[in-house]
Amino acid sequence: MYINGEWVNAKSGKTREIVNPYNQEVIAMAAEGNEQDARAAIQAARIAFDEGNWRTMPASARGELVYQIGQLIRRDLQELAELETWDTGKTVQESRDDMADIANVFLYFAGLADKDGGEVIQSPIPDSESKVVREPVGVCGQITPWNYPLLQAAWKIAPALAAGNTIVMKPSEITPLTTVKVFKLIEEAGIPKGVANLVLGAGASAGAELSVNRDVDLISFTGGIETGKTIMQAASHNVKKIALELGGKNPNIVFADADFETAVDQALNAVFFHAGQVCSAGARLLVEEGIHNEFVETLIERTKRIKLGNGFDENSQSGPLISAEHRTKVEQYVEIGKKEGATLAVGGQRPDDPELQNGFFYLPTIFTNCTNDMRIVQEEVFGPVLTVETFQTKEEAVKLANDTIYGLAGAVWTQDLDKAEFVAARLRLGTVWINDFHPYFAQAPWGGYKQSGIGRELGHEGMEEYTEVKHIYRNKQPEPLHWFK
Repeated sequence: MYINGEWVNAKSGKTREIVNPYNQEVIAMAAEGNEQDARAAIQAARIAFDEGNWRTMPASARGELVYQIGQLIRRDLQELAELETWDTGKTVQESRDDMADIANVFLYFAGLADKDGGEVIQSPIPDSESKVVREPVGVCGQITPWNYPLLQAAWKIAPALAAGNTIVMKPSEITPLTTVKVFKLIEEAGIPKGVANLVLGAGASAGAELSVNRDVDLISFTGGIETGKTIMQAASHNVKKIALELGGKNPNIVFADADFETAVDQALNAVFFHAGQVCSAGARLLVEEGIHNEFVETLIERTKRIKLGNGFDENSQSGPLISAEHRTKVEQYVEIGKKEGATLAVGGQRPDDPELQNGFFYLPTIFTNCTNDMRIVQEEVFGPVLTVETFQTKEEAVKLANDTIYGLAGAVWTQDLDKAEFVAARLRLGTVWINDFHPYFAQAPWGGYKQSGIGRELGHEGMEEYTEVKHIYRNKQPEPLHWFK
């Protein structure tokens, strides 16, 4: 762990094995921190914010240091990509793409560091002036998931530092390797001690302390909805700011006039990319009735040909699930789908390939004849499982898509621009793609409606999450009021 500018072991001396999900080999030993370690990191961040010069240094200087982190990530991109693939099982090409995006996130927020000098507003009171400024929130606790370990960390670290905050980062205990490496780059870049701290360990101990500790001013969490609710309750004890990204059950709407080949290809990518372990995965496919049968038949045939394998094998198209526990969860949902009356069209089991038996693999799975009242349709499986529904009108498509507690992302496929805009305007989602699926970039905000979360990451909005708004008023001609004579 990295606390107050020093690399340290857990106070308890405990460690955790980090396992490669492709073959269950132990690839590293990580410190296993707890509440004590988290408190030490919080104290370091508190002192660095209250007594250090990080928040008061010129914003351009902070931006330069954040920019340097981005450049170091570019320099070590291949090493980071390999670590990410060892840790998560995803293909190394996916990991390389992630690292390029991560570097861009740091470069983008570095550029924003000195761009908000405040706003002078017209005061209605004579002989006075008024301005609004944004200031750093303070100490920020940050908790990230296992599916995109460093990407999610970058979305939090870069804007928090650029805005002048100090941070305590707690990555998933099962995928910490790339986050550890980036903290080495943070140290190399010259970030002052105590400004950026890294705590490893389980969410129930190290992570929970970030939520309840009164010296933490903001908690940012990406992960499951139940954990998010727990964090909200814990954060209420000192009314700290919260930012939550809690997943989704994302609709992918295909109209009959869509480009058939592209829509099929993208439907596969939408749900089976990274073995479906993506918060924005298009796990709900809604197909217009007129093309439903042909579309689904084509989809099933191509799903059968998806190549599972080692993330370092250039022929692999998808890797394993993250753990045995998670695979069991996916299997349980498949059984639920069967019992609910959905038709298992393909997959629904572990692969029989001998080379895959030591990994946490599960075949890409499609359920047809699904209805919106099924749990398999409503609940987030977070695996390679697609449900297919059908609709007749654009109004029905919108109604089906919105009938969920989530509201993260979704897509609409059509060559009719008016129809696309009609649907996009009515979908209660934080991101809507038209004739595409999955693109995101640092300049555009990311987050969800409803129970998909609170707040936004990326874009100007992502920077604003890490600031407080202050109004400063100055009376140029102060004089007595003589109210109390």
